[in-house]
Amino acid sequence: MVLEGAAAATPAPAASPSPASSDSFQSLASLTHYLDPNHLWGAIGLGVVFLLFGFALSWAIHRTLKTLIDHDPNERIDRMTISFIQHLATFIMWIVLALLFSHLVPSLNKLTTSLLAGVSIVSVVIGFAAQSTLGNLVAGISLVLYKPFRRGDRLQLTTPTGLETGIVEDLSLGYTVLRTFDNRRIVLSNGTIANQTMINLSSVDLRVMMTPTISIGYDSDIEKARAIVLELAEAHDDVSEVVGCPVVALGGSSVDLSLRAWCGDASMATAVEHDLLEQIKLRFDEAGIEIPYAYQNVVLSGTISAVGAQSSTDDGRRT
Repeated sequence: MVLEGAAAATPAPAASPSPASSDSFQSLASLTHYLDPNHLWGAIGLGVVFLLFGFALSWAIHRTLKTLIDHDPNERIDRMTISFIQHLATFIMWIVLALLFSHLVPSLNKLTTSLLAGVSIVSVVIGFAAQSTLGNLVAGISLVLYKPFRRGDRLQLTTPTGLETGIVEDLSLGYTVLRTFDNRRIVLSNGTIANQTMINLSSVDLRVMMTPTISIGYDSDIEKARAIVLELAEAHDDVSEVVGCPVVALGGSSVDLSLRAWCGDASMATAVEHDLLEQIKLRFDEAGIEIPYAYQNVVLSGTISAVGAQSSTDDGRRT
């Protein structure tokens, strides 16, 4: 009975770990040693891991949104909104990774803590320094929310080079890019484009009325000039409807007529206007209708004495 109790009290031998599990633990411990943020090379290695993870996550975000666009052939989802969300999500992702890395590295954590001690001063300095950048970011968010235009819309707005027309290509966190008809890129800050008046030429009804002004001389026949203009406009293939050609102004040296005609879209209207102006000039020359230019008539009041002019000439000869 005593032997049986002693045998029962003896603990069972512990199971020895398998060689595979011990190797995995050793490799994990070795990897943790190499990525120890308390040492310089460990912090650098950890930073490389964070960079690789950030690039992989950025690629995943881009791929997900691209798949979402590919499965939306009817364009129910605004492409400009998707692009802006991609930029914003990538920006927030890198900020979170940077904060997490600085929290894991003790030296950076201490530096962050010391900077947070003077957060009031730092926030004021950063606020003034990044005022324009933050304003553009907020303006970009408002453009995405209110949608005054979409990607592919044709906008007409004022730039330092004058009145420009371009197609919206991209809306990033800070800037909006437009492509002109001659393949130039107009880059405007979101704050600038949100605070100015824009003309969206890509509305539901794409038709555009062109209103070129044609000037004729005061001695020219108005009805004859109007008939020529209307005839050329109605004969043009890209003009869908001709409204009229009234007199709109009596200028200093000309009578101004304005052609009113509908075209399919804004780009077509511009091409038709240029084409018609050339044809009108040629037909006016054939019909003898003057296209005046600015000039002045000088009227001399009184008479010039021939005797006085002769005496002035004689005096000049004696001198």
